[in-house]
Amino acid sequence: MSKIWIYLENGTFLEAKSFGAEGTSVGEIVFNTSLSGYQEIMSDPSYAGQFVTFTMPEIGNVGVNEQDMESSKAHAKGMIVRKYQERYSNFRAENSLKSFLLKYNIIGICDIDTRFLTKMIRTEGAMMMVASTTISDKTELKKILESSPRIEDVNYIEQVSTKNAYKHVSGTYSQTGFEYEVASLPEAKIAVIDFGVKRNILNELVNAKMAVEVLPNDFKADELISRYKAKDLDGVFLSNGPGDPLVLKKEQEQIKKLIAAKIPMFGICLGHQLLSISHGYDTFKLKFGHHGGNHPVKNEKTGLVEITAQNHNYNVPENIVEIAEVTHTNLFDNTIEGLKYKNAPIFSVQHHPESSPGPKESRYIFNEFLSLIKR
Repeated sequence: MSKIWIYLENGTFLEAKSFGAEGTSVGEIVFNTSLSGYQEIMSDPSYAGQFVTFTMPEIGNVGVNEQDMESSKAHAKGMIVRKYQERYSNFRAENSLKSFLLKYNIIGICDIDTRFLTKMIRTEGAMMMVASTTISDKTELKKILESSPRIEDVNYIEQVSTKNAYKHVSGTYSQTGFEYEVASLPEAKIAVIDFGVKRNILNELVNAKMAVEVLPNDFKADELISRYKAKDLDGVFLSNGPGDPLVLKKEQEQIKKLIAAKIPMFGICLGHQLLSISHGYDTFKLKFGHHGGNHPVKNEKTGLVEITAQNHNYNVPENIVEIAEVTHTNLFDNTIEGLKYKNAPIFSVQHHPESSPGPKESRYIFNEFLSLIKR
């Protein structure tokens, strides 16, 4: 393995080993506490613009395969692991993690103290960093970092959203581990606005008996409203996605029109945040975000605690209770995880009920969307 040099905006300068693509890359460093699912994480469009530090020390053990992709490619800037395993062992594996990173030109960093990095991020917050296999000079790396745009200055939605509308028909992955379930006869027709949607979200919507049409982020609300009035559309889903939701001004204006038309809507993660902003309640950035598959969330209606998958750096404000009821609460920091709006057929969650990777305890939420549409 070749050497790689890392410079963080707090002045930390480190040397490690590289097992991915060569070159120089700038992004935001975060940590993820999931014990498995590294391929799903790296192919999740919500990680665009970020270096993901894995707290699980051994990464690469199960290789990669095409069926576990959550989108068409890997979107993260890079992955940082304590120990990379080139020798993989899994009956579904098709190739190594290294080959996966090389295919999508993603930097891989290993032989580094990920515990140190995680504790630093936890204390100081998520920050920008630069990694390079070709530049070893600290001063030069610092100049590159300081002259590069920050993650909140980049509209990553334009990069990850589909360019053309399409229909998604496959359901969730079967228990056999080899195929997708056949879609059930749909009971509702929905439009999915793609801000960086994960494949398994679409699978779960199909499983919940909805006909799914995926639209680009530059959708036109007036067209959807006309289709809704003509009974050619029953609801709208706003997907997850990367970056700061406050920069998505065009998308917010379109969502405001859908809200005014009282079209049934459901949002996850970025979609949850955009619904808040479009109602007049701006989001704020968390210190180091929530990234992992072990976050406890309390369902305020049932009182049950669900272990959830999470991936977000931003959160909705507490004063949104003026117009919405809190349905879910994060038990790590008591931030809002779910909302049901009082005067509109709209609800949303911050966590990821579709898992992939992560627990499946919150899958019922997709069925609640169908129930809302039917009501």
